[in-house]
Amino acid sequence: MFDDTWLVVPLFNEGAVIADVVTQALQTFDKVVCVDDGSYDGSGDLAQAAGAQVVRHPLNLGQGAALQTGFEYVLADPAMQYAVTFDADGQHQVDDVVAMVELLRTGEVDVVFGSRFLDERTTPSRAKKAVLRVATGMSNLTTGLRLTDAHNGLRAFNRQALQAVHIRQNRMAHASEIVSQVAKAKLRFAESPVHVLYTDYSRSKGQSIWNSVNILTELLYR
Repeated sequence: MFDDTWLVVPLFNEGAVIADVVTQALQTFDKVVCVDDGSYDGSGDLAQAAGAQVVRHPLNLGQGAALQTGFEYVLADPAMQYAVTFDADGQHQVDDVVAMVELLRTGEVDVVFGSRFLDERTTPSRAKKAVLRVATGMSNLTTGLRLTDAHNGLRAFNRQALQAVHIRQNRMAHASEIVSQVAKAKLRFAESPVHVLYTDYSRSKGQSIWNSVNILTELLYR
């Protein structure tokens, strides 16, 4: 059922969890590519052993660069009709991906953005929530696209939409760049409620309030 769908997973030093993330994803989706962005903890080998396709950057270039490499990889598959960006640290849920791809299958939208603010499943700290709201407000002002959660890493694209996206911001500002390009290409979009699971592990990997502040800083610089 999902042989026309790729999960694109930017990967950097997630050796503790990546095998489980890939294994769970492959229970539903046949095609998972992890872009190993210069990991030095064996993450790429672990992802490959778990069943993912792995593309490797010899140096750490940043999440935006990893996603662009993944997009180019899956576009080379003529059977690919849908692609989903999916985090490597276990924060995203496969059931949410299913719902987003099914929304694309209706043919009514080209892009589906995951939003952690459309239901009550996600429980970020008050500080993190506040910073994410500010970042989303800035993104809405600068891109012209009105979203409730512009910096959620869970996004689904049909083939046409993916061909219209060309990421040049290598690091965290790529999220707003994607939104801007969707707006400029006049792609049809929707949001879908998703559950972002914050764990002690994901927070230790940089999913803290400081990571959100970094997003704001990059947006202001850009």
